Amino acid sequence: MKYIIETKKLTKIYGKDRLEVKALNSVDLKIKQGEFVAIMGPSGSGKSTLLNILGCLDKPTSGSYLLENKAIVDKTKAQTLAKIRREKIGFIFQTFNLLPRTSALNNVILPAIYSGLKNRKQKAQELLIHVGLAKRLNNKPNELSGGEQQRVSIARALMNKPQIILADEPTGNLDSKTGVSIMKLLRQLNKEGVTIIAVTHDNNIAKQTDRTIKMEDGKICIK
Repeated sequence: MKYIIETKKLTKIYGKDRLEVKALNSVDLKIKQGEFVAIMGPSGSGKSTLLNILGCLDKPTSGSYLLENKAIVDKTKAQTLAKIRREKIGFIFQTFNLLPRTSALNNVILPAIYSGLKNRKQKAQELLIHVGLAKRLNNKPNELSGGEQQRVSIARALMNKPQIILADEPTGNLDSKTGVSIMKLLRQLNKEGVTIIAVTHDNNIAKQTDRTIKMEDGKICIK
């Protein structure tokens, strides 16, 4: 069995002494390549902390994290972590995180500038067409609906051909109809081989994934 992600006793502590908060408490997790996994749990259960560590945006206090069987350790240099994020992981955020003064096309191109990808304009155009925005390439975010902005962020997440997409409440700011269309798009990407891990509060979203992981008080209670 090939696991693209594996954690062992992953622990994250914020603060010290009496102010210590254990955001993650000895989390063991395995995710197969090509899986679509939902992570659910109440606010403060550790979902976003786990997602940040899996995305190399944060480091654990203790425990281990293996990405494609390679250990991501505390001493891993920031430059190396940035390279991993750039080449292997795509991020989709609830708040879209688009640059407000530039077009949809240029928002999608941005990650490729840092990676040095050739033919990046053509690739960005192809991705925007793929997510149904062929006629919105030159529109700025404030000229797009919430669903269209999320489609731009999905295209941007795919720009460097990541093997993993980490989505933090990808439908959280969308109406139910638009949320359905975004989930349809994510399922299609998963069928194309992309491993997707989505934090969500929505049971209807979780039901559309391969597996639901439930968290409480920094621990996984259901795998």
